Amino acid sequence: RFTYKPFGTPQHPEYTLFVEGNDPQAAKYCAVLAVALSNIKHYYDEKYDRNSFMKNIILDNILPSDVLYKTRELKLSVEASRVVLLVRSQKLVEVSLVDVLQGIFPDTAKDFIIRIDDHDVAVVREMKQDATEQEILKLAQELHDTVTSEIMVKVSVGISTVVETIQE
Repeated sequence: RFTYKPFGTPQHPEYTLFVEGNDPQAAKYCAVLAVALSNIKHYYDEKYDRNSFMKNIILDNILPSDVLYKTRELKLSVEASRVVLLVRSQKLVEVSLVDVLQGIFPDTAKDFIIRIDDHDVAVVREMKQDATEQEILKLAQELHDTVTSEIMVKVSVGISTVVETIQE
């Protein structure tokens, strides 16, 4: 007495959705839910892949020849000014630090929050082309002040040089 619908990739469905009932209304609910859940899964997978890709670039765990290919595959901008802010905490990094940083940088299409280890979180921030050193310092100071006041943990913020392409 159930209606079910497999979803995932067409060649290899990874999940099956069950709805109680076997009438036409149950079939419609099942189809709509399968599309919605498939889209949510796709969005999550894309976001996860982008973050792990950026982490691999920062940690130099990706071949230089693969960077451009993967950048285009993930629909990231190749030529954009970016700066990396390394937030180092005196105590172990808790989930709340990542949450605070995600609140400061909510644009997940252009900015990336990457947990490096127990004490470090990297923020890859896309900047405008003509960003000045003062603007970057102001951004780092605001980030420091916000994190310190919200989670009461002493942090230091390191600033990278501004790069113009993702390969840099």
